[in-house]
Amino acid sequence: MPMHWDAFLAAIQERGEYDSPEEAERAARVVLALLGAHLVGEVRAELAARLPDALALVLLNPLHCHEPLPPERFIRATAAWIEGATERTATWDVSAVLSVAADLAGEELMNQILLQLPPGYDLLFGRPQPVR
Repeated sequence: MPMHWDAFLAAIQERGEYDSPEEAERAARVVLALLGAHLVGEVRAELAARLPDALALVLLNPLHCHEPLPPERFIRATAAWIEGATERTATWDVSAVLSVAADLAGEELMNQILLQLPPGYDLLFGRPQPVR
């Protein structure tokens, strides 16, 4: 069952220490649109099913990327899409949104998500993986 819109934005607002739900929503829309370009198939659909409907649509209709971005470039791309953002604030935005998404996803889906992403995303989701 998808998380309720207000609860999802409240969780992001709290983690990101944003002044308003609008700031949390702006970060969520940009980060999830970029993330959606990196995930495919069942994994993307399953994560979308756990998000509030409006944000599920953002994930399923992503911004286009020509190649999977490594974490540093994902943060740079986020900064480029958020007016007035820097790499430092974008890192904060990405972690706030992705850590809440990781909580919704749960362990099993998170493992599948991380398999589709370049190395290093585990830290952005707040889920550091043991080194293999």
